[in-house]
Amino acid sequence: MIETRVLKPSDDAIREAADALSRGELVAFPTETVYGLGGDATDDRAVARIFEAKARPSFNPLISHLPDPESAFDHGMFDDRARMIAEAFWPGPLTLVVPRRGDCRISLLASAGLDTVALRVPSHPLASALLAAAGRPIAAPSANPSGRVSPTTAEHVLAGLDGRVSIILDGGPCSVGLESTVLDLSEEAPTILRPGAVTADMLEPLIGAVGVAGHGAKIAAPGMLESHYAPGLPVRLDATAPGPGELFLGFGTVTGPEGSETLSAQGDLTEAAANLFALLRSLDRPGATGIAVAPIPETGLGIAINNRLRRAAAPRA
Repeated sequence: MIETRVLKPSDDAIREAADALSRGELVAFPTETVYGLGGDATDDRAVARIFEAKARPSFNPLISHLPDPESAFDHGMFDDRARMIAEAFWPGPLTLVVPRRGDCRISLLASAGLDTVALRVPSHPLASALLAAAGRPIAAPSANPSGRVSPTTAEHVLAGLDGRVSIILDGGPCSVGLESTVLDLSEEAPTILRPGAVTADMLEPLIGAVGVAGHGAKIAAPGMLESHYAPGLPVRLDATAPGPGELFLGFGTVTGPEGSETLSAQGDLTEAAANLFALLRSLDRPGATGIAVAPIPETGLGIAINNRLRRAAAPRA
């Protein structure tokens, strides 16, 4: 166990965090999606510490974060499609999976032994400042124990990883609240491996038809394990009302018992996405038998929300 320090944003805090990363230590930091658990992506030991801290399956790849597109181009092979998408959506909540360059310095452990690399340029100003100060790609899965609910505040990170991370940079709540869309451009047919805020409808005007990976697809990106994003309590989907002992997570007006929550009283999918992980955590309470979740429209951000909920409800290993 190590001492975990929570630092408010400042030039000194960013320098301290960048120095810690250079020493192979782990630093949690906010992005616009969720908080990331960062380690030097070029340092095998630092990457191994990420897997250890999260108790993460070694075959689940990590996303490496860069401060700007030009830095990302140094590590992956970007064809015309990939460069077009990068220009349109970076910085932002989109990860691109592309073939590794021959001189790519990112640890093979971070790629789980694959010939591809997952790269992202986040838009959160604190993440951008840290990445620029670090001067190296930072591997950063969500800053939570593997399979548990992803963190959208510094308090969430501390609750799950206290004693496993050197520094938590507290940048307040994340604005998007869902992990980045992961788009695989390593093969001829572009495929969304993990839905997120950047949808197929947004990508297709630039690169044509985009597929979406289904259940049983290869583990080529984070968030593809069947049981993932899971609270301690069992999760039941498409519920119109809670069963005995269940707590209710609604969409729109809440009709459940006292203690129930709603992702968005107005039925706003953007608000629901931002609230999803925090409310799953809030409802994961002793004494309850489970969490019943109301139906979520399978459209826009609802696709990504349902993707996370199906994994939260999947049978536990």
